[in-house]
Amino acid sequence: MNKITIAIDGFSSTGKSTVAKQLAKHLGYVYVDTGAMYRAVTFYAMKNGLIDNTDFNAEALVYQLPNIELSFKFNKALGFAEVYLNGVNVEKEIRTLEVSSFVSQVSTISEVRLKLVEQQQKMVKDKGIVMDGRDIGTVVFPKAELKLFMTASAATRAERRYQELTERGDTVSYNAVLQNVKERDYMDSTRKDSPLVKADDAIEIDNSNMTLDEQFKKILQLVKMTIEDCE
Repeated sequence: MNKITIAIDGFSSTGKSTVAKQLAKHLGYVYVDTGAMYRAVTFYAMKNGLIDNTDFNAEALVYQLPNIELSFKFNKALGFAEVYLNGVNVEKEIRTLEVSSFVSQVSTISEVRLKLVEQQQKMVKDKGIVMDGRDIGTVVFPKAELKLFMTASAATRAERRYQELTERGDTVSYNAVLQNVKERDYMDSTRKDSPLVKADDAIEIDNSNMTLDEQFKKILQLVKMTIEDCE
């Protein structure tokens, strides 16, 4: 069976990573979470005093980019690869609401995007990869055989994110999560460098009223059709 490249873009908290992991596991493909890469750079900036609620020293972050090494290591117990920052597993640390509140600012920096896009493109020497993010189908893999654009209402996405954070023990309010979702939507869609847009040939998936199983079955069918068309 031919292998293809699957590019999944969309707004925050639309389940891009969830379905990407499902597809990769089912198909035996490599999964790359680009959002985790931007979160890891953001976490680095936070830990090194480069960004907080009042200031963002973007110039210093660009200067320190050579000091940032990112990698993914597969965790058999979890069934997916976790992100490492300079050799340290930061998978849990990068998923906080605090990191979420800063990641869109970091993502607007051209030098950061250039560094990470170069790393991402090197990961697909062969076919058989599922990658999700904000500009995968438009910038990273513009020639991907299958492009998906995930969307859902802001309220639905905020509720999902709120449940995820509270279930892992974080103390957050729904209104704070909703505000964060809306702010990230605005910043992702209006940034000058690689804004979040739907690729002309991407298939839009609105999962506001879909279960995870319904979503997976729908997308898997699209994958099978695409693979058949490539044979």
